[in-house]
Amino acid sequence: MLLSRNKPAAGPNAVQAAKEKESKSVPKLEDFLQARDYTGAMTLLEFERNSGKSSDESSMWLAYCAFHLADYKQSMEIYEKLTKKDSCHPDVWTYLGCCYFMLGMYTDAEKASLRAEELIGNQSKDAPKGPLQNRLLFHLSHKFSDEKKLMGYHSNLKDVIEDQLSLASIHYLRSHYQEAIDIYKRILLDNRDYLALNVYVALCYYKLDYYDVSQEVLAVYLNHYPDSATALNLKACNHFRLYNGKAAEAELKTLQDVASPSFIYARDLIKHNLVVFRGGQGALQVLPPLVDVIPEARLNLVIYHLKQDDINGANHLMKDLDPATPQEYILKGVVNASVGYEQGSKDHLKIAQQYFQLVGGSASECDTIPGRQCMASCFYILKQYHDVLIYLDSIKSYFYNDDTFNFNYGQAKAAIGKYKEAEEAFQLIQNERIKSDYIYLSWLARCFIMNKKPRLAWELYLKMETSGDSFSLLQLISNDCYRMGLFYYAAKAFDVLERLEPNPEYWEGKRGACVGVFQMIIAGHDPKETLPDIIRMLHSTANPQVEYIVRTMKKWAKENRVPIQ
Repeated sequence: MLLSRNKPAAGPNAVQAAKEKESKSVPKLEDFLQARDYTGAMTLLEFERNSGKSSDESSMWLAYCAFHLADYKQSMEIYEKLTKKDSCHPDVWTYLGCCYFMLGMYTDAEKASLRAEELIGNQSKDAPKGPLQNRLLFHLSHKFSDEKKLMGYHSNLKDVIEDQLSLASIHYLRSHYQEAIDIYKRILLDNRDYLALNVYVALCYYKLDYYDVSQEVLAVYLNHYPDSATALNLKACNHFRLYNGKAAEAELKTLQDVASPSFIYARDLIKHNLVVFRGGQGALQVLPPLVDVIPEARLNLVIYHLKQDDINGANHLMKDLDPATPQEYILKGVVNASVGYEQGSKDHLKIAQQYFQLVGGSASECDTIPGRQCMASCFYILKQYHDVLIYLDSIKSYFYNDDTFNFNYGQAKAAIGKYKEAEEAFQLIQNERIKSDYIYLSWLARCFIMNKKPRLAWELYLKMETSGDSFSLLQLISNDCYRMGLFYYAAKAFDVLERLEPNPEYWEGKRGACVGVFQMIIAGHDPKETLPDIIRMLHSTANPQVEYIVRTMKKWAKENRVPIQ
């Protein structure tokens, strides 16, 4: 028997049950918004629009969801269409201004916000009607560095959470981290469930160099939301500061695993921070496209150029930057100092000194490690080395194994004549690039000589290849040894200099050093075995004075039974 392919007739009860089932299965927009599922909400709204059920209200919600998904461009386009309608509500202009702000279009954002005022009927530009509009203009005045307007909009802020969070963010942007922390903590006291504020507090502590405290606060949020890209990134940065790049990279791997293909922000952040954690590896490939995306990318690219001795590349990135944060002021100072020393430009050195003094003398930075480094750099340019050491000694315990710190510390110690301590600092350096630098070699050679270790200074010269630097080091060894009464190595250095460049001054130096060695031998301060070397060095010069000096030495050697063959 064949079965009928026709569906059975549906009774009234069946139809009612189907409608109830349908109403339960189709989610409402409110459900998506309540759950903060903005992707789901947009999907529903797009479906309704494609079904011909679109309205101005649904367009507003669509723009709202796009904004919260960080798709500011799409949100902007929707709001722009809505503003062209006669029935446009003034608030739409404010929302459009927020989109412009997030896209970095600050002038357009201000125009849109002020347009909202005009529509309301209020022509005064200093008294915005809506709280969102006030917060937007508050942030814009900060971007425009307009202190007068900033304080005006500040006075309009109320003691409500949205306004206080806006104020805290301005404190953070102005590097007033403790003031921001105070606001966040006050809000958290009454709103323990506002867990995201712990991330903001942790970020402030990170900026204050309290990395361990930042970790503790951050853990509160990560316990509830272990896949947060922002929190995981901050945790990795804390590990970088507390431990090393390898530990930070291990933490960042968690973020790599949770970042979705569409999560561009996290992807860019991962690429940027991996370059930093790996000591600049891949910087030229990764950082240039991110310079206008991630604020720190420009600064880290400048640091990379400086480490590669590409001062022109660093200067090109920084010359048009108007510094706003301590880090930017510091880098401007470092770049100007580098250009100044390379080109012998007093103007660049003066600018660098002013930047360092500005940061080191500021209330927010004076007691931080970077702040003290800045004051040390300021006095270093001014050649006030005693003042340099006051600041370097206060942070020395944090930089025991830091080669750059030890290099600067050693130079400052040597500059005030504390050669023993300078030698100890120089000997701690492990970086081969620094150890092959002439400035390092010359200072270390001088320390050896001043500490009565001329043989070690001579060995530094012997390890160098013949070059202009090796010739300069010979001159330093010859003159410093002569001044210190270390005549044997002074004679050796003058002898080589004379061979390389016949010059009456080198002969006079060698003659005086050889006679000095002879005197030291007679006095019993130098070994008699050095006398044959001295005679051989004298014989290498074709000068009539040589025979008289050698004859005198041989006569003394014969009388004192010193072999000279």
